[in-house]
Amino acid sequence: MQPPYDAALREAVRLRMSPPNLESVAEIARDTGITAQTIYNWRSQWQKQGQLVPATNRPPEQWSAADKLAAVIQAAGLNGAELGSFCRERGLYPKQVARWRQAAEDANGPSAPSMADQRELQRKNQELVRRNRQLERELQKKEKALTEAATLLMLSKKFNQIFQPDEDP
Repeated sequence: MQPPYDAALREAVRLRMSPPNLESVAEIARDTGITAQTIYNWRSQWQKQGQLVPATNRPPEQWSAADKLAAVIQAAGLNGAELGSFCRERGLYPKQVARWRQAAEDANGPSAPSMADQRELQRKNQELVRRNRQLERELQKKEKALTEAATLLMLSKKFNQIFQPDEDP
């Protein structure tokens, strides 16, 4: 069995995997002699702990939502100078972090309506359904009346054609 690795080595590996370095697991494994699977396990543990370790070597804008959220959470309590240092260490810009934070806030959307609001919406919906039915009934009545009027007009024209003599000499 492999002896456990000391915390300093693990931290050095984490820093090499993190921005702005973004070294691949294969490179780190080759340089340090640590198996790639061990490094992948460490990365998984770090991500579960909420530390910023991107799952890939992509630039920050192409990070997964979980990685972006981890960066936002880590940067949440930092003041201006600390935020600048945080961003420089990870190859980020403060505007990116702010944009990601806004996107995370927007993703939650508006809160669910209260019970009173739901009852009010149901009442309005029922009222609209009733009004719709009433208008449909009125429309059917008017369509019947229009059909009847058209039939009477057609019959009166035919009556006039039949019973009026031709005026042609």
